[in-house]
Amino acid sequence: MDQVQPNPEKDPDDWTTGDEPMTGPQQSYLDTLAQEAGETVPDNLSKADASRLIDQLQERTGRD
Repeated sequence: MDQVQPNPEKDPDDWTTGDEPMTGPQQSYLDTLAQEAGETVPDNLSKADASRLIDQLQERTGRD
């Protein structure tokens, strides 16, 4: 039986689309995490910045 290897995480700084505006799903998830953490989400985040903020808020809220 072959074991499935997870995709390695790529640093958001290395994303070719990292400078594009965050996606709708990122915005929605950030809004949820920010509400739980008592934070606000800055407007106009890039995909890479949104990913970094998601990681930070997941750590603070205990979510994965």
